[in-house]
Amino acid sequence: MVNDDPTNTYTIGLDFGTLSVRAAVVRVSDGEVLADAVREYATPIMDRALTVAGGAPLPPGYALQVPGDYLTAMREAVPDAIRASGIDGSRVVGIGLDCTSASVLTTDAVGRPMCERPEFTAEPQAYLKLWKHHGAQQQADRIVALAKERGEEWLPRYGGILSSEMLLPKSLELFERAPELYARTAEILDLVDWLTWVLSGTLAYAAGDSGYKRMYQNGKYPDPDFLEALAPGFGKVFTEKMSHPIVPLGSCVDGLREEWAIAFGVPAGIAVAAGNIDAHVQCVSVGAIAPGQLTGILGTSSCWILPSAALEEVPGVFGVVDGGVSEGAWAYEAGQSAVGDIFAWFVDSSVPASYLEEARVRDVSVHEVLTERAAKQKVGEHGLIALDWWNGNRSTLVDSQLSGLMIGQTLRTTPEEQYRALLESTAFGARVIIENFEACGVPVEEIFIAGGLLRNSFLMQMYADVTRRPLRTARTLQAGAHGSAIFAAVAAGAYEDVAEAAKAMAGVSEVSYEPNESSAVAYDALYTQYRRLYDLFGRELEMMHDLHGVRVEALSASAR
Repeated sequence: MVNDDPTNTYTIGLDFGTLSVRAAVVRVSDGEVLADAVREYATPIMDRALTVAGGAPLPPGYALQVPGDYLTAMREAVPDAIRASGIDGSRVVGIGLDCTSASVLTTDAVGRPMCERPEFTAEPQAYLKLWKHHGAQQQADRIVALAKERGEEWLPRYGGILSSEMLLPKSLELFERAPELYARTAEILDLVDWLTWVLSGTLAYAAGDSGYKRMYQNGKYPDPDFLEALAPGFGKVFTEKMSHPIVPLGSCVDGLREEWAIAFGVPAGIAVAAGNIDAHVQCVSVGAIAPGQLTGILGTSSCWILPSAALEEVPGVFGVVDGGVSEGAWAYEAGQSAVGDIFAWFVDSSVPASYLEEARVRDVSVHEVLTERAAKQKVGEHGLIALDWWNGNRSTLVDSQLSGLMIGQTLRTTPEEQYRALLESTAFGARVIIENFEACGVPVEEIFIAGGLLRNSFLMQMYADVTRRPLRTARTLQAGAHGSAIFAAVAAGAYEDVAEAAKAMAGVSEVSYEPNESSAVAYDALYTQYRRLYDLFGRELEMMHDLHGVRVEALSASAR
C-alpha cells in the first residue's frame, strides 16, 4: 500500500480511445494521477471485412468495432490500475469516462448491442460505428442540402455543413441500408451513453455529446417534419429511439451497479458521472476552460476545442455547444481526421527494411528513427508539401471524400523527408483551424496541447513554429482519463462544479514550446503553398471526389 492518508479519496477516470481503454486512479484533493493501466480491444477495427462474422467484405469508408470488447477491456483495466496505485479501493468515490466522439451503436431495450443477437451478427450496420466510419457520406450530403433549403436554424451551429461522422447521418444510413435492424432497434446511442448505462443501470444522455454529435440545440432535436422529408418513416427517429433525458456534464447518472463494483473492487453505488467526449475532458485536465484558451488534443486524430464568451458563426467547425466544456462559455470543436494515423500508415506501408532493422537494433520505434533523421533537415530542404487529408478533412472543409496528397517528390526523396512533410502537413492543418477561428471573431489567446503526440518534442516545436504561438503542455499523457476523473469528482459531490474541481485538480507541465522566429519565417513560405493546395483540391477541383467515385465503383464491381 502506498503512503495513503486515510482522509484521501479517489476517482477513476476511463478514457476509451480508438484502439484501447486507459484507466487512471486520481486523488481528489489535488488531481495527482497515482497509476494507470491500459487494455487493448480484442478485435481489430473492421474497415475492409466483417472479420467476426465470416469475413464478408465491407464497403469503402466503413470502420466498425465490437462493443463487447470495450466492456472486457474496462473490466481488466480498472482493477489493474487500482492494484498499481496501491490505494484501498473502498476509498474510490466516483467513476467518469470519455470516448472517441460520434461512435454510435444500436441496442435492444435492455442495452444489449444488436450485433450480439444471432439474427444480426452478419449485418454490418449492427456493429459499433467508430468515429471514423464514413459510410454515411451520401446521407450527410442530403441532410445538409435539405437543411439549407429549409433554412434549419441548427445548421450554422455545425459550421454550415455536417460530417458523415455524426449520429444523424449514421442513423439514416442504418434506416436505409438495414430497415429490419432499424425497426427492431430500441436505442440508437452514442458510446458514452451506452457505457454509463451499462455501469449504472440508468440510461441518460450527456449534454455535451448530445449537442456536438446528436444535434441537440436550443433544447430540441431537428424537427420530425424535417426528418420525415429526408426519408418517409424516419421522422420519429429521436422520439422513438432517443427519448431519454439529457443530463449536464459533471452530473451523476446513477450509482455503480453491484456487478461492476465487484469486478472493479470498489463500493457499489458510487457516482457514475455523465459521459463525455475524449477531447473535451482533456481541456479540463489542463485547466483550459476560459474563453480564448484553445486545447489541441493530438493523437491518432486531433481535436481543437475553444471556449468563447460569445456565439459567432464559424464556417467549417464540427460543432458549438453552450457549456460544452464547462458552464458559462460556448465551446467550439474543430479537428483533423488523421494525424498520428498518418504517421502510423507511413511507417506500416512506406519504410524500407533498413530503417526497421535500425530501429530493432537500437531498440527504439521506427518513428523515433524517422524523427531523428527528419530533425537534421533545414525547413524546406525536402522540397515537399503534403495535405493532411488521408482520412478526409474534418475542419474546415468537412469532407470525408478528400484524400491525401504529397507533391515535390523526386528520385532523391528519402523516407525521412516524406515523413517530415507529413508531420508538417498536420501542423499546417492546425494553423488553418486557428486562423479560421480568429477570422470569424473567436479569439485564440493561449494554446494548450494534450495527447500521445506530446512524446514527440520535435513535432511540438514544429507546431509552435508553424502556428507562431507558445504551446503549454499537459502534465500527464493520460489527460483523457485525468479529465474524466475530475468530472467524476464533481459527480461525487467533492466539488460544487467543474470550474472549482479544475482549480484544484487540473494543471500543466513545466514543459512548454516557444516559436523560433527563423523557423517560423521559413515555415510561412511552405504554409503559403499548403494553402494554395488546400483551396485548389478542397474547393476548386473535383479530382479527389472523382477518384473516390472510381474507387467505390471498382470495389463494388469486385464485390458483385
